[in-house]
Amino acid sequence: MKNTASQLFRLVRAACVLAAATMAMHAVWAQAAPYPSKPIVLVVPFGAGSATDQLARAVGATVAERLKQPVVVENKGGASGLIASQEVARAAGDGYTVLITTNTTQVANPHLFKKLPYDPVKDFKPVTGLGRGGMVLVVRPDSRLKSLADVIAAARAAPGKLSFGAGNSSSRIAGEMFKQMSGTDLLYVPYRSNPSAMTDLIGGQLDLMIVDTVTGIPQIEGGRLRAIAVSSARRVPALAGVPTFDESGIKGYDLGYWFAAYVPATTPAPVVSKLREALAAAVGEPRTQSFLRASGASAWTTEPEELARFQAAESRRWSEVIKAAGIEPE
Repeated sequence: MKNTASQLFRLVRAACVLAAATMAMHAVWAQAAPYPSKPIVLVVPFGAGSATDQLARAVGATVAERLKQPVVVENKGGASGLIASQEVARAAGDGYTVLITTNTTQVANPHLFKKLPYDPVKDFKPVTGLGRGGMVLVVRPDSRLKSLADVIAAARAAPGKLSFGAGNSSSRIAGEMFKQMSGTDLLYVPYRSNPSAMTDLIGGQLDLMIVDTVTGIPQIEGGRLRAIAVSSARRVPALAGVPTFDESGIKGYDLGYWFAAYVPATTPAPVVSKLREALAAAVGEPRTQSFLRASGASAWTTEPEELARFQAAESRRWSEVIKAAGIEPE
């Protein structure tokens, strides 16, 4: 009887050891699986149709082809990108969750909010820059505002009455910077995304917007909006006939936007490198280049370390703009 019990015990123990060894081997195999071995999710912190969304879809198609895995774009708009940024910051650092974002979440938000649910430096590893561009002040085609001088005159005649919408920090800061440099008072109306703000602008619920060229140019070309001035120091080739703010009397006005890719801070360096290679190649592909040119933006790729240094410099610059505009963190 004792022998039978002893034999049974040994059999059970052997089975447990075998099961543990099998599980360990599966874990090793899983860790050793080449990256990528499953779909990659590009998380966009703004709504569908936004500039960031359009760029993510443009590069995503090429990344999928190069890495031989599906690439899914997920829009998680709202709260100036806080929701999506927090989600990616808490995601597994395995390279399958990538934040495709802008200066809004990485350099503006830290100066606009007293508390962030994520740290734009400590919670992420930079992968690469993707593109850069300027912004454009737009109004409805039937608006009485024909020039920047008209906007300034109307704002001074009725302080706080002329409204501007913004669905991200870039658009908001562009409007606040314009107020400060022109000595005017405009009414800021917040939105979840710039496309939704433009819908209200077209519908007559807003007076104007300063929107990224990616989102604005299709509406301008379609005759639904009219361009008054561009925010960059130089004219935008796709809007060659539209003067800059500087040319229109607001001397020294120069503000743009940029796109970049980030992953959770725990992502291994080899995975970051492979992602960087695929994304940079995607930016150089004809389909992305064509999209950027038509949208008034330009390609911009970086090494991870270069993006980190650029982000730090931009954070200091945006901090100065926000403080000068008198914006109190929420």
